[in-house]
Amino acid sequence: MRDDHDLKSALEAMLFVTSDPIETEALSAFLEEDVDRITVALKELQETYQQQDRGIQLNERAGGWQLVTHPRYHELLEQYVVSWDKRKLSQAALETLAIVAYCQPVTRNDVSAIRGVSSDSSLNSLLEKGYLREAGVTEAPSNATLYGTTKMFLERFGLRSIAELPDLESFAPDEATRNLISERLGFVKEQAFSYEVEEENDQEMLEALTGALGAVEKIDLESISFDEE
Repeated sequence: MRDDHDLKSALEAMLFVTSDPIETEALSAFLEEDVDRITVALKELQETYQQQDRGIQLNERAGGWQLVTHPRYHELLEQYVVSWDKRKLSQAALETLAIVAYCQPVTRNDVSAIRGVSSDSSLNSLLEKGYLREAGVTEAPSNATLYGTTKMFLERFGLRSIAELPDLESFAPDEATRNLISERLGFVKEQAFSYEVEEENDQEMLEALTGALGAVEKIDLESISFDEE
């Protein structure tokens, strides 16, 4: 039988590595301790966190117990997570994300044409991470899949809507990339107006982007290329 300190430490460790709430009965069964004793230990742990006003709190929710961050630091943590997520993206992924964000809806070929290299790997990675989604198809006969950004993209980059997109500096990692993407926006927007999209707000989004970006002269897509991923 564990002493009180060891029991609380064991509970704390178990709760730390578990993302979902754990029922008292489950903790009791695993630690082979009486349910009442587990309950007392959990409540004392909860009180300790509260009294010390720590960044971690112990809450009882959804029929179980869970370690959570202090509400006071939610905004700070949101900013940190957004920053961390952006750092995880490679240069190729950032270039691809910038193109889709500012030119959506676009096809894989559109993105590759703008970057000058195949972008399948970056697109697949961004789809997997939840930044991009399938937003419709082009007209026959190609019926190519169109891609756009997601709500998670807005959340991760601290945007309320696509109309709040910042300068390309927030996405493209160097000046040359930013300039090339900016110059080529006109070509993709011209193509995008002929696409059929799944949701009505996609057209509104496209119109908002067009108004915000202004007219851009079309250039020769073969004239400039990006480095390989």
